[in-house]
Amino acid sequence: MRTFVNPIASRTSTRAVAALGAGALAVTLLATSGGTAVAKPGGPRTGVGAVFMVNPVQSSGDQTLTDQKDAASAVPASAYAQVPLRNLDGSGYLRGKWVVVKSSTGAPAYSAQGRYFYDRHQDQFEQVMGYFWVNQAQDYLQSLGFGSTLPGIKEPFSVKINQYGGDNSYQTDKPYRIRLGKGGVDDAEDAEVIVHEYGHAVHQSQVPGYGQSADAGAIGESFGDYLAVTVGLAAAAQYSWPVLANPACPMDWDSTSYTDAPHCIRSFAANLQATAVGGVHYRSQVWSQALWEIRGDYLELGKTAAAWDTTLIDSQFDYAVDTSFSAAAKATYDAALARDGQPAANAVKARLAARGITF
Repeated sequence: MRTFVNPIASRTSTRAVAALGAGALAVTLLATSGGTAVAKPGGPRTGVGAVFMVNPVQSSGDQTLTDQKDAASAVPASAYAQVPLRNLDGSGYLRGKWVVVKSSTGAPAYSAQGRYFYDRHQDQFEQVMGYFWVNQAQDYLQSLGFGSTLPGIKEPFSVKINQYGGDNSYQTDKPYRIRLGKGGVDDAEDAEVIVHEYGHAVHQSQVPGYGQSADAGAIGESFGDYLAVTVGLAAAAQYSWPVLANPACPMDWDSTSYTDAPHCIRSFAANLQATAVGGVHYRSQVWSQALWEIRGDYLELGKTAAAWDTTLIDSQFDYAVDTSFSAAAKATYDAALARDGQPAANAVKARLAARGITF
């Protein structure tokens, strides 16, 4: 679940961004035709569509952007990118090997030619975001070896867009899906919200019933935040997208509705200790800071962020449903030692100890 934790945040009043000019968007934005589309078998398995490059704040660095009631003019054309929509089932709808998009608002996005170009004022844009970013997260996990050399993550996965009236999103196991809410910036407009919720699905796939203690809940929220950031950064590198806002502040577009600039739903630099008192979202910042700093340590050791991500995710198969910070730290240390060697394991142990987590 995505919940904001800053008790002193307030809604930001900002200037409007200039309206999209005709032909300014790098891809053509097509209006929906309305009515009921009829699926035709044998359609394309790889489509193309428009999405945000993670989110408009991250790609532009513009902390003054605001929602303006879903107005297309609130976000510049430069925030969109044309991307491949892989693993489609050929039906013409946004459903495929890893994700099935469902929505209660607007007609389902449909294209017999596999072309899905919309702007943020159209409900179908969020459907494209949901499909692309869950598929992108699964593609990233696959690139790390999960599903081939390492155990895989459950699939397919349902994504429901704008089917929760509050400004929140959450993941469920029965049925296995995420629901992305609306209010302020609709949650499906920010890739980091989408992937955060998918992070909960990863945990549930690895350890069914996961999250049955306060520490386990905090680790779950932390991993969702970290996965959102690392998948977004990997996509930015893959597609040569700009990253002009602090990546250690996840969900900065979604949180423009209720935070002051620079926007941040939670921080990877809160400097909290394991003894911090608060809910799972607040205490998640203990674990996420350690994860983020270990990522930097891996780079200094000449390893890669992908190596750290693989070790971290692999270690989570050894978590208990009610794991403690200490037990999860031991599992992470053991995985780092086995996969990456003593210097990497020492970095894991030191960063967790700095947050008051020992084993």
